[in-house]
Amino acid sequence: MDVPGEIDEAIAAELRLMDPSVRSSRALSRELLDPDFVEIGASGRRWTYAEMLAALSEIAGGSAEGPRYEPSAMNGTVLAPGLVHLTYDTHIDGHHAHRSSLWRRHTDGTWRMYYHQATPFPK
Repeated sequence: MDVPGEIDEAIAAELRLMDPSVRSSRALSRELLDPDFVEIGASGRRWTYAEMLAALSEIAGGSAEGPRYEPSAMNGTVLAPGLVHLTYDTHIDGHHAHRSSLWRRHTDGTWRMYYHQATPFPK
């Protein structure tokens, strides 16, 4: 069920969301998060769409002067047309996490993160 380009588009959106210039802009972040967004962070905290938009510039990776996310081993699977599951690892400021994201394409063609989960692991 691989729809050409969908995995690449979801990966591009995921990488864009890690960019400090996007994370520090509520308007740009809003373009990449689904209104039904939920995250279970590496801390175990559950984040809603509104909570994440309000905090994204303040948490790790949100400043050009601070630490940046270093992703690796990124893989994607098309679960259905317009729905992509990404898995990868990140390193930021001495912390490592396995990550899983669900991206869905909206009717306007944009990709938005619907769900994200991070699980810390020791290096």
